[in-house]
Amino acid sequence: MTRPNDPNRRRFLERSLLAGGALLLSGCDRVTRSDTMQSLFDASGALTQQAHRLLASRESLAREYPAQDIAPEFRANGTTDPSSDLYRRLAANDFNDWQLQVEGLVDTPERFSLAALRDMPARTQITRHDCVEGWSCIGQWTGVALGDVLDRVGVRDTARFVVFHCADRYSGGDLYYESLDLREAYHPQTLLAYDLNDASLPIANGAPLRLRAERQLGYKMAKYLMRIELVDSLDHIGRGQGGFWEDRGYQWWAGI
Repeated sequence: MTRPNDPNRRRFLERSLLAGGALLLSGCDRVTRSDTMQSLFDASGALTQQAHRLLASRESLAREYPAQDIAPEFRANGTTDPSSDLYRRLAANDFNDWQLQVEGLVDTPERFSLAALRDMPARTQITRHDCVEGWSCIGQWTGVALGDVLDRVGVRDTARFVVFHCADRYSGGDLYYESLDLREAYHPQTLLAYDLNDASLPIANGAPLRLRAERQLGYKMAKYLMRIELVDSLDHIGRGQGGFWEDRGYQWWAGI
């Protein structure tokens, strides 16, 4: 099992970020703040990101846990059963017709079936999911490293961000999406996960494929992945802030 170089440092950064978020966030379905608080939160988030990257190496790992720490049931939150006709058709056929489209600033756009992703080298990791609501849960994830998929399509030099487009509309609103920069996308623990606890990913937890970016808070872990897009800017995606919740006031940087 692997641990970060300095667990105390990681805990300090995690608590600092969560403490800052707690001043402004009252759960994953409401954000209320003044313009002044918005500015303070943005500044705090930028400082947190800079501090984290100054102190943590590019390859520093999130803590991995022994098997006995795995929760009997991994908690599901957010959307737990997308209602779109397309998603329901795909689920009804055990996602045999599902494909992940990878496009944008890449040399060779490609579609990957679930079987094709399973045929690629796999990684398994037991990690803790930390939600901004204040709860956490430990689960075992298996999937393909996102970096391996990106290498298959060839990332162009102009690309800066990886955007994850999902099948679910949270509370009937906009389609869920999230994004990472290329540094986090290529981190060895950033997975496109298709298994949870030695079984195919349940629908409630994001089937057939979800993002696991283990150095980030839970709202970055996009579920129900349909499309990955490489872009040079986030301005034209959603409302321009880099993610569903970021468009509603959360910080784009959610590192812990």
